[in-house]
Amino acid sequence: MRTDLQRARIAVAAVFAVHGAVSGSMATRIPWLQDHLDLSPAMLGFALFCPALGAFVAMPMAARLVHRYGGRRATRVLLALWCSVLALPSLAPGFAGLCAIFLLYGAAAGMCDVTMNAQGVIVERGLKRSIMSSLHGMWSVGGLAAAGVGTAAAQAGIDARLHHGVAALVLLAFGAVVSRTLLDTRPEPGEKAPPRFTVPSRAILMIGVVGFCATFAEGASQNWAAVYVKDVTGGGDGVAAAAYALFAMSMAVTRLSGDMIVRRLGPVTAARLSGLLATAGAALVAVGRTPALAIAGFVLIGLGVAVVVPLAFAAGGNATADPGQGVAGIATFTYLSSLLAPAATGWIAHATSLPATFGMIAVITLTGGLLAAALRPRTAPREAVPEPAGS
Repeated sequence: MRTDLQRARIAVAAVFAVHGAVSGSMATRIPWLQDHLDLSPAMLGFALFCPALGAFVAMPMAARLVHRYGGRRATRVLLALWCSVLALPSLAPGFAGLCAIFLLYGAAAGMCDVTMNAQGVIVERGLKRSIMSSLHGMWSVGGLAAAGVGTAAAQAGIDARLHHGVAALVLLAFGAVVSRTLLDTRPEPGEKAPPRFTVPSRAILMIGVVGFCATFAEGASQNWAAVYVKDVTGGGDGVAAAAYALFAMSMAVTRLSGDMIVRRLGPVTAARLSGLLATAGAALVAVGRTPALAIAGFVLIGLGVAVVVPLAFAAGGNATADPGQGVAGIATFTYLSSLLAPAATGWIAHATSLPATFGMIAVITLTGGLLAAALRPRTAPREAVPEPAGS
């Protein structure tokens, strides 16, 4: 059984990396899509709203798929769908087609996100030690690696239809191989299927708020770090780009090493300290008027929020009898936050200023830290009994 769990841990880490690689592949070719379809900034902004909307609507259905088909099969099918959909946006005939494809793209991303996080919760439960932070770190590694390939493809002038077609095939094949040793978790005999939509319990609500706070700071920083450094501090284009790169790297490195931090401090203390670190970073961004100070602030935000979302997924998965249902509840909060954060940051900055907006984000991250007790480990309602790995 221990061997199966170790193999499953490697498998689910690889699944996270593949999931991140699809996102990284797409992110680098958004400018190609805009030019190819002659999209205005407003049209592109609406199109990029569609993936989060598709994910938000579809994620509650993922737990039912796990209940009906088992954890391994559901994850493998949804991962294959997610990889395949990568090839479609570049084939869109126009704006309306792109929006429709992005809705499907987001639905596949969100449902796969739920099932793979549920797998991570079950493996973590079996190993009896924290692994969720490193799994999310592998997502970042996959995204950064694919972004590097995508950047090289864009610099070489390779058509995105070719780039994404090849990437989809490679990731589809790799995902099919690595996901064979996921755990085949199934419901107890006679257990009812989880509802498609349900009002979250108080425990899920509180955990979701903590995840919401961290994801809001992450989304705002990810989308506005470069703009902030350029417009507020007067940094050049290269320095502005470096702000985002260093923010992303700080998150990836922290997540890869985060399990050691969580094991040493415990999830509640780790989340509280993370909230304080992110708050200090947001405050530094708000008062900083030089590129160096602003970038240092964004790095602190990245260091602070990195482990909170993995901890929220783990806590949510352990707060319900069906890990998939708990993860789906937390994912709904985090996707809603990622949906709102970029636009809300812009709206508030328009009404006030970007520095004032990051002052508000400091309050949000502080709130998340103060509510960290919601992440206190709970005894799982039932232990999952995985079947031996197989195809």
